[in-house]
Amino acid sequence: MAVSLFAFAVLLGLSFVGIPLAYATLAVGFFGFWYVRGDFFGAVILSGQEIFDFSTLFGLSVVPLFIMMGTLIQRANISDELFEAGYAWVGKYKGGLAMATVLSCAGFSAVSGSSLATAATMARVAMPPMRKYKYKDSLASGTLAAGGTLGIMIPPSVPMIIYGIVTETNIGLMFIAGVIPGILLTLSYLGAVYGSVLVKPELGPPGDPVGWAERRRTLYKTWPIFVLFLLVLGGIYIGVFTPTEAGAVGCVGAFMFALSRGRMRTIREIIDVAADATIVTARIFIIGGAALIFGQFLNFAGLSGALVEFTDALNLGPFTLPLMICVICIIMGMIFESIGILLLIVPVFLPSLEAVAGASGIPPDFYLVWFGIIVIIVVELGLITPPIGINVFTVKSVIPDVDLTKIFVGVVPFVIADLVVLALIFVLPGLAIFLPSVMPTFN
Repeated sequence: MAVSLFAFAVLLGLSFVGIPLAYATLAVGFFGFWYVRGDFFGAVILSGQEIFDFSTLFGLSVVPLFIMMGTLIQRANISDELFEAGYAWVGKYKGGLAMATVLSCAGFSAVSGSSLATAATMARVAMPPMRKYKYKDSLASGTLAAGGTLGIMIPPSVPMIIYGIVTETNIGLMFIAGVIPGILLTLSYLGAVYGSVLVKPELGPPGDPVGWAERRRTLYKTWPIFVLFLLVLGGIYIGVFTPTEAGAVGCVGAFMFALSRGRMRTIREIIDVAADATIVTARIFIIGGAALIFGQFLNFAGLSGALVEFTDALNLGPFTLPLMICVICIIMGMIFESIGILLLIVPVFLPSLEAVAGASGIPPDFYLVWFGIIVIIVVELGLITPPIGINVFTVKSVIPDVDLTKIFVGVVPFVIADLVVLALIFVLPGLAIFLPSVMPTFN
């Protein structure tokens, strides 16, 4: 146990000095296993085997497909049209451009699956108009950082895929379970903007009103997003597609959409999109393989068994245990990114979660689905909380002249909104498990 805690401390230290999480995790896991087992060549073999096993998991084949779909949509400039539609409908109200940003982030998230891609893309699109209407940087940048987190809740979501593989939970169930919480988070973010401008109207002045004809025109231009979302999620829901097949169908649909917009008509564009998707996928796989090596070291060091005994001694129940895990994830989320948290924390506590699932009152098949939604919301919190809220730094990289402190101040109302939705999912588990429980393919 002491060795495991020391390893976590070293990992935190390496992260703070700027070493990328993947390499820091790999190094600590490798040397930790070598120390615990006293076998250098065994550590080499284990590390190679874990990386190979992770990279060849069939379930992970869906990851590059959804990343490719999001990249194709991004290249088709759909982000501009989503913001234009949002502005046409709510821009005339106080805080309307920030609300339009939330709505466009939600729309982009439905075909992206990545919080960083959503935040970076929408920052380029939405910040210039908000500055034109003299929005305060705190509200504008805070909305962008928080809106980006919708990318990992509204399906398809890469962290949901990782969680499903780690816990052996049906990925299709996870996607469907994320629909209602995703809508709730979007509504709560709209409420956060409204509350902010209600208290301080100068944060977000109203924009120019738009006529009904223009509203209908902008809404019509976003139809491909709704079609792709319904095609992918609807196909999974009724059992026409597996998640992997849905990802392939989504890629083809996104490619045809980009083609119809005059994009993807040259070899150069196709290579650029493939390269972007490959780079993002490689980063995910590197983090995943490194986290598994670290996890194996923790198992050999006895951390998993010690945690099970610890939770048994505290007599933590099916709701208090997830609450404790949430606190740990929030703390880790201040330093690590979402996939690293899922791969480091969830496997460690999985035996304890499975042990208490029967006493939850939630059908056993859906307890881990419910917990998955809980942990995804908590990971969202980590993306926008100091000292290292990755979404905050992503927005900062796109808009370098915004003070970092203003962005962190701007996300405070959205952190409160996240906590409200988290409490609702805790108190009303049906919000997460209702749609999966009525899936035709599951019943």
